[in-house]
Amino acid sequence: MNVHTPNWARHAVFYQIFPDRFAPSPRTRHPPGLTFRPWGSPPEEQGFHGGDLRGVVDRLDYLEELGINALYLCPIFASAANHRYHPYDYFKVDPLLGGDQALGELLEAAHGRGMKVVLDGVFNHASRGFWPFHHILENGGDSPYLDWFIIHDWPLRAYHSDHVNPCNYEAWVGLPMLPKLNTANPGVREMILECTRHWLAFGIDGWRLDVPNEIDDPEFWRDFRRVAKEVNPQAYLCGEIWVDAREWLQGDRFDGVMNYLFTWPVLSFFGRRTLNTAYPEQHPHIGLKALQAPAFAKAMEQTLQLYPRAVTEVQMNLIGSHDTARALWMVGGDRSALELAVLMQMTFPGAPCIYYGDEIGLTGGHDPYCRGAFPWERSEEWDRQLLEHYRRAIALRHAHPVLRTGDFATLHAQDDLYAFARQLEGTKAVVAFNAARETAEVELPVSAGHLEEVWPGDGQAPSVNGGKIKLTLPARQGRVLVGD
Repeated sequence: MNVHTPNWARHAVFYQIFPDRFAPSPRTRHPPGLTFRPWGSPPEEQGFHGGDLRGVVDRLDYLEELGINALYLCPIFASAANHRYHPYDYFKVDPLLGGDQALGELLEAAHGRGMKVVLDGVFNHASRGFWPFHHILENGGDSPYLDWFIIHDWPLRAYHSDHVNPCNYEAWVGLPMLPKLNTANPGVREMILECTRHWLAFGIDGWRLDVPNEIDDPEFWRDFRRVAKEVNPQAYLCGEIWVDAREWLQGDRFDGVMNYLFTWPVLSFFGRRTLNTAYPEQHPHIGLKALQAPAFAKAMEQTLQLYPRAVTEVQMNLIGSHDTARALWMVGGDRSALELAVLMQMTFPGAPCIYYGDEIGLTGGHDPYCRGAFPWERSEEWDRQLLEHYRRAIALRHAHPVLRTGDFATLHAQDDLYAFARQLEGTKAVVAFNAARETAEVELPVSAGHLEEVWPGDGQAPSVNGGKIKLTLPARQGRVLVGD
């Protein structure tokens, strides 16, 4: 199978930003009379907090210091929702975010620092405010745009629907505010492909595609990839597929997916004693279940074996997103579990993705509680120890190419102890974890001439004997050794 993926994504550490809640900028001038909720208002109150794209520009120093070299932005196009998954104009950046000019400023500033910028594409559905749907609301069956959507009968129940009288047109999960686009219509396809072309030509570096599995049309996605790669052969195309995505990753559609097959085992192993077990009961698509090392190792190996290596190396490996509860909340507030998960994320094949604020200890349950505003003005509330852990773990990944593109092999998986090796040409790395609450020793089969501890950097040397090394692993910690 001949699969090509963007080389830069192999070396990316992504940072996912929910624009309304990340940072406002005083440089963004809004029309007089607008009212935003006070910054930091409880997210369950919904509403708009006023974060914008210039706010992202203003915080690039912070992100660069953290070690971020790629941004993934939740939708930024004109929308009447704070999350902007309800687009009404695919060719206009939302004025509340600063408009097209603010995106241009962000791209220039980010690219000047060597950072890539990936946007969220919502092409399965639009909103009631999308102009062709509004045209139908005004004109009914006389509108020439009828076939842009899938309408069952009249009059449209666009605002008032219930179980007795449900939405009478195709809509995402039956929500009337999200009419599904009819991508079989050539005008709809042309509009989406032109949007793809337009923003890549504007300067973005790729797309994360929202619920692409609901556009069940492989040829559409092949056209999408063709158009995107014509504009930018190194554009990164990442699909929101929560399950086995082999059919999407054959080299003709996406480069990678949001790798939830990585997320759930990682949290389930490192956080197994403190997991919020009620969470998957309330949300069946959440795959949290306490795991010991053998089951964890099996899950990790299966994830790696699913896809071609070129895909595995650019998978978006996340441990939380806007669609899940906060990682710290999922592991019951256990910082050590999150720290171990982050070290795993930074040493495993694939492109790590950090959800904004996780690095300072933001917590909260499922949407909307996971979408709180970043507390820039309350830095005394930040978990500085956790932030430093993130910085050091990201720097570790950047410092050692073997952790990004090396071969992978499991070395040990028993009870709470897990270890693996990475190999790149003449360089080897050994990564070992102790998820138990007491110090443990482990003996690993490693044929290496010299290994130096690079994490946590306490200067401990491994005991080498007959092609094996013996490591002492403190409770709830990991060790990383690199050598030849």
